[in-house]
Amino acid sequence: MGRAAKVLQLFKTLHRTRQQVFKNDVRALAAARKKINEEFKNNKSETSPKKIEELMKIGSDVELLLRKSVIQGIHTDHNTLKLVPRKDLLVENVPYCDSPTQKQ
Repeated sequence: MGRAAKVLQLFKTLHRTRQQVFKNDVRALAAARKKINEEFKNNKSETSPKKIEELMKIGSDVELLLRKSVIQGIHTDHNTLKLVPRKDLLVENVPYCDSPTQKQ
């Protein structure tokens, strides 16, 4: 896959992730859309393969961060927030141990 195709694929992936992460939040959807488009437009004329790789890494990291770390909150009243985690964020809970055993 050529570099241009990889850049386009990342662009589309970021937008898909944005739509999932900020689902039903018009303001957040618009802000994320604007930011993604802005960043790609600002770097559109970049020709250095090294710089393009760096930018692609940043874009991939941002996509991963959005997908794995962002949880929507909905204001239910003036001081209560209802969290709406996506299914892919819900992972099996690892048991917590109050008194860890010492390794020898």
